Amino acid sequence: MRRHQRALVNHLYRLTGQREEAFDLAQEAFIKVYQSLGAFDPRYRFTTWLYRIGFNCAIDHLRRRQPRTCSLSQERGDVDGIAEGPLVAATEPSPDEVLRLRELEVRVERAIRALPPAYRQLLLLRHRQHCRYDEIARITCLPMGTVKNRIFRAREILKKELADFLDREV
Repeated sequence: MRRHQRALVNHLYRLTGQREEAFDLAQEAFIKVYQSLGAFDPRYRFTTWLYRIGFNCAIDHLRRRQPRTCSLSQERGDVDGIAEGPLVAATEPSPDEVLRLRELEVRVERAIRALPPAYRQLLLLRHRQHCRYDEIARITCLPMGTVKNRIFRAREILKKELADFLDREV
């Protein structure tokens, strides 16, 4: 549990958008893992099995709750009551660059949260958890082609959602 808790909580946070829910879902997942240890197949990676159980917990949770809404005028630092850390390294970027990076980060996070849960999960497993396609296929019980297709579609949706912002950057 100590070895995998942080990564699982981070993954679940990206799926749910709420840190406390992520901790609760991780705890639920670890309880289910403990109760099902006899069903674990050691031919596969433990993390794949753990993430699958965590994902199932998150999907069940998301199905039960109401859709999230947030004010467009909400400040970046108080999204869901979570204070966010520094955005950039000590290279002393200009205030304009800091503002642009913060705006981009907020836009990307909103766009990811707006993705359908199936697309969001696959995209986060690939790009935040750095899972290989075959691992993602095992975690989600989807064929490899479906995994690749949905990740591609999720990226296309993000490109479309961020097109106006990214066009300004060029």
